[in-house]
Amino acid sequence: MTATAQSTARSALDSPHAGGEHLQLVSFEVGGEEFAIDILAVQEINRMMDITRAPHSPPEVEGVINLRGRIIPVLDLRRRFGMETREFDQDSRIVVVEVAGRVLGFIVDRVHEVLRISKNIVEPPPAMITSVNSDFISGVGKLEDRLLILLNLNKLFGKDLIGAVDSAVEQAA
Repeated sequence: MTATAQSTARSALDSPHAGGEHLQLVSFEVGGEEFAIDILAVQEINRMMDITRAPHSPPEVEGVINLRGRIIPVLDLRRRFGMETREFDQDSRIVVVEVAGRVLGFIVDRVHEVLRISKNIVEPPPAMITSVNSDFISGVGKLEDRLLILLNLNKLFGKDLIGAVDSAVEQAA
């Protein structure tokens, strides 16, 4: 990814309202709720693969994967959101993103689609719309038949968590 693309991706992560009149998002499901992130943040989406546990890691860290020679930490979004965990199945996916200069993956129940929505339908998050910490939410898109919760990856995977993940990866390596 070029420096310009990374800069664009970072600003898109910080605010889905920045630049252009439309947002391009990847939508996915976790715990029966539909979330989305800016498509520029997504490097790839993978089926579940062998995940190696990392000792002394935060509870939301499922472990690490070897992705074409790169060791990438993988977090379980259900745990990060404080939801009940469940067994992974054929619909479970690992979404690989870059956050604060670090590549990491997170597990979702299923990936839905790539959407292009108008910024006009995105509103700031109300105080209580979901079981997810509202600090992680950058906005809510009101589609015809559903609500789409837009996540702020920089807040979802903050510096403290990234630091703990880095320590766990170093110990696992």
